Amino acid sequence: MPTQFDAIVIGAGPAGSTAAILLARAGWSVALIEKQRFPRRKVCGECIAASNLPLLAALGLGSALDACAGPELKQVALMRGQRTVLADLPPAPHDQYRWGKALGRETLDTLLVEQARTAGAQVWQPWSLQAIEGAVGAWRCKVRSIDSDETRCLQSPVVIDAHGSWEALPMGRRRLARSASDLFAFKANFDQANLETGLLPVLTFNGGYGGMVVAGGGLTTVACCVRRDRLDAGRRDTPDVPAGHVMEALLRHECKGVRDALQGATRQGAWLATGPLEPGIRLGAEDGVFRIGNAAGEAHPIIGEGMSMALQSAWLLCEHLLSPALRQESPASAWQARVARRYALDWRRHFQPRLRLASVFAHAAMRPMLAAPLLTMAQYWPGMLTLGATLGGKTRFVADLAAMTKPAPLAALALAGHGAPATPTPTRHSRSPPHEYHL
Repeated sequence: MPTQFDAIVIGAGPAGSTAAILLARAGWSVALIEKQRFPRRKVCGECIAASNLPLLAALGLGSALDACAGPELKQVALMRGQRTVLADLPPAPHDQYRWGKALGRETLDTLLVEQARTAGAQVWQPWSLQAIEGAVGAWRCKVRSIDSDETRCLQSPVVIDAHGSWEALPMGRRRLARSASDLFAFKANFDQANLETGLLPVLTFNGGYGGMVVAGGGLTTVACCVRRDRLDAGRRDTPDVPAGHVMEALLRHECKGVRDALQGATRQGAWLATGPLEPGIRLGAEDGVFRIGNAAGEAHPIIGEGMSMALQSAWLLCEHLLSPALRQESPASAWQARVARRYALDWRRHFQPRLRLASVFAHAAMRPMLAAPLLTMAQYWPGMLTLGATLGGKTRFVADLAAMTKPAPLAALALAGHGAPATPTPTRHSRSPPHEYHL
């Protein structure tokens, strides 16, 4: 297999596969590195906002989504204790895709990576990234086969980091200190659940928040985040019970809406967990590698923006990478620096308000003194939930879809001709095992 590429993409989730598809369609040679075997389940709320459906259709997944995804999501509910408030979700301004849907990650990720293969990307799966060395314009990625321990050194002027939130942070950074406020995410799927079609409930309880949705095949996904101290308290009360079972019991006890929905339901597979989550911005204009998805920034999952930020940040970056206005004859370091600055500015403009909104909502939902007034306000003004969904980006697409669906072919080899910096600064990028468990 070739080892010289125009771009190397690390991670084949929604962000990485989207970037690989767009660049490969534009004539770039692309290596897509993924260490997990697909299909695989993943901790995720699994909601796809209406603003992402035209994008996925342009990537070639329109028919598959129609066949595999759950029903259109037209209402949102805020549930806490015995109380439930209903409101309408805002429709997107699109003739065909007005409402969001939900689809399991085991299906979505597989569809996307296969589409990347079809577009011409070389998929290295299951291969694990061991290190990144070099600098802008002359990156060397050391990868290892999960099956055979074979190692290769891939070279490219461009590296795109699309690792998920369950991986080590880029360039070896990882917070090691434990905190009572650490957030852990859980997910399980249930068959025969009693959740109203088209309803997207948001759950709030002391020390955590969550959501439910009907995804493909009629399965209901229950996903939530809980603080370490609340989870530890539950595990002390039942020390011999797996953490996922503790979480399910807590949800049923704390929220009547969950009890009603799961009455008579059967869990399919194990509870999954990951954490601690680290919401916040990780993107910088001077990073050297380009970051998309959770590698760029992670929102509290309470407003379900993870999938949108993954897909849309990939499109936003590719718009800049494929822009003729930015692709001028100059060293690779200068060209990529221009792209990085433009992309970082646009990323913050589009996604930073969503991160802030999600953070405010999440912290209010976890605290009784704030959550109770929030629910009372929503009862008197249900449109507050509709407005929140609008502000959260559920109906607004950030990229120029028309420009990206028919990209002009690149003279991709010209990238290599830009040359490397005169004095590259070595860096290393080490990966630790996934922090995702069957509990």
